[in-house]
Amino acid sequence: MGWLKFGHNKHLVAILAAIALSTTLAGCSTNRATGEDSFTAFMSPDEEKQIGSQEHPKMVKEFGGQYTEIDLQKYVTEIGEKLVAVSETPNEKFTFTVLDSPVVNAFALPGGYVYITRGLAALATNEAELAGVVAHEIGHVVARHSAQRYSRGVLTQILAGGLSIAIGNGAGDLIGAGANAYLKSFSREHEFEADMLGVRYITKAGYDPDAMATFLEKLRAHSRLQAVMAGRSPDAIDQYDFMATHPRTLDRIQLAHQRANVTEVANPELGTVRYMTAIDGILYGDGPDQGYVRGREFVHVPLDFRFEVPEGFTMTNQPTAVTAKDDKGAQIIFEGAPGAKDMRLDQYLQNGFSRQIAIRNIEMIDIDGQEAATGNADVSLRSGSARLRVVVIRHGESAYQFLFITPLDQADSYNLPLRRTTYSFRPLSSREKQIYTPLRIKVRAVNPEYTLQTFIDDMQVDRAPAEVFATINGLDDGEVPATGSLVKVVRN
Repeated sequence: MGWLKFGHNKHLVAILAAIALSTTLAGCSTNRATGEDSFTAFMSPDEEKQIGSQEHPKMVKEFGGQYTEIDLQKYVTEIGEKLVAVSETPNEKFTFTVLDSPVVNAFALPGGYVYITRGLAALATNEAELAGVVAHEIGHVVARHSAQRYSRGVLTQILAGGLSIAIGNGAGDLIGAGANAYLKSFSREHEFEADMLGVRYITKAGYDPDAMATFLEKLRAHSRLQAVMAGRSPDAIDQYDFMATHPRTLDRIQLAHQRANVTEVANPELGTVRYMTAIDGILYGDGPDQGYVRGREFVHVPLDFRFEVPEGFTMTNQPTAVTAKDDKGAQIIFEGAPGAKDMRLDQYLQNGFSRQIAIRNIEMIDIDGQEAATGNADVSLRSGSARLRVVVIRHGESAYQFLFITPLDQADSYNLPLRRTTYSFRPLSSREKQIYTPLRIKVRAVNPEYTLQTFIDDMQVDRAPAEVFATINGLDDGEVPATGSLVKVVRN
């Protein structure tokens, strides 16, 4: 028993190392895309298919469902199948899905499930660019990058002493892990390999391989514009932004082009007219179920309400909340308050809002005939002391709340503008329900008599119409689109 008590650590490490070594030797497989050895010991092809099939409906739900308004799904599937046919696994079944999300992103699940968002489709300007994105994701699947990443993670835990994972559920541990498990960046090695395979597939399918580089430039321009419009640094990247989950540089794509080892066709295809025809009319930005930011207004037609933020605040519609910030450190958060639905609103602020924050000065108020309650608390944030005012409103059978957070030394100066925001919350009129409609991509031909300002004036976005027009069309700021070309504008 003395060995177990005093010497087990050294022996266990030796045993685990031996297990890991034997597993490594037995778990190396030939990468079907590159012909090189890869370590996939802890996730078999059958387990990849199991994970993909079980996670697919969850992923679709998490990203807003499948986009079905126009037949973009069929078009993307045709492109995907064309690319699979020239891959190393032409007979493998793939499922291609267009997600109803304005976020620009694309990703893949193990087992052949490839996703693009309508936001990404709205940014591309030709079929070759979209094909490049889809081919990149197919490359991740064919090269079994998920299996490699998972298997390396398991081996690392074994070597670190995490024996339980080796005798647990194996790849089944990934099931139910949610989007984050699949949206984390692959290694630089895997991203480069997927780019190389993507170049190979689109070239063999007859597309112009330079489209991968042109779309990367569009992605960068879009990421920078979105960050600036949200009041962040132009170098900031959102969690689900394509540039965050697929960190790439132009020189690496050019190197991938060289390493693809494939001969280009004589007249590579861009497919601009076909692509622009396919995306004409698709939703741009938030759809009806997410509500619309219109300048300083937020309008949600299905939920029947609107409100307005003060001047100087920049508003962002997020999946679970609407946020607004100004340049002085104040912010507004609007969100659902399900805990207040079936209780008195003053009692909710006193007992149900937070266990850590004691709301004081609670009072019942009336907002456009709707029951509401308000109260405040002084709180400590990383940025310093702040005043928190909470306003909870009963609206129909639901409840919502505003969180107004202002620097403590400036709190009094925000009283009037934030009070106006509070009392701007109201149901929509019948006319408002008709006039507030989603924005869409509309394709226009560039005639000789049109100027750049013609298209900027045609844009119905709330902010930076010139910059948005340039970004979605892959133009430099101030660049006039070529006569005879097709461009995208955004309109109701």
